[in-house]
Amino acid sequence: MGNKIIFIIGGARSGKSTYALKDASLNKGQKAYIATAEALDEEMRDRIEKHKDQRGEDWDTYEEPLRIIKVIQEIKGKYTAIVIDCLTLWLSNVIHSGLDIGNEIESLIDTLRVSHHTSRIYIVSNEVGMGIVPKNELARKFRDFAGILNQKVAEVSDEVYLLVAGIPMKIKDKGKT
Repeated sequence: MGNKIIFIIGGARSGKSTYALKDASLNKGQKAYIATAEALDEEMRDRIEKHKDQRGEDWDTYEEPLRIIKVIQEIKGKYTAIVIDCLTLWLSNVIHSGLDIGNEIESLIDTLRVSHHTSRIYIVSNEVGMGIVPKNELARKFRDFAGILNQKVAEVSDEVYLLVAGIPMKIKDKGKT
């Protein structure tokens, strides 16, 4: 199928993760799922377990809310496909950790530029910039950095899909420009 970066963006519950997993499942061989969510309550624990069961045996799961760059570097070349789900949750974790947000974003972009030569990488993110301007400073900071992050990931991606109501719309195809 060829190694490339496929960026999948859309609103909450738009079908992004389902689309990424379905397309990644078409790759033969072992696949990796990098989950940025943390099981902070019972509902989230149940949700995470349900998702693990749905992926099946040809998926290895890496639960990493913060250090996804390290995980990508450690597993590149070991899997035919890697799904990172999701960048906006990762960004929220970075903001709350006190790490330098700009440096983390640049490190991720640098890692993606190198790592996609060894695996097909699917990246899931939320589009948060289509709503109203948030009322509080932290929410505006998150929205602004999410926009920057999404733009940078889209720039290095070979394909970009916008998911709306479960419908994928290809908005970038580097192979057809």
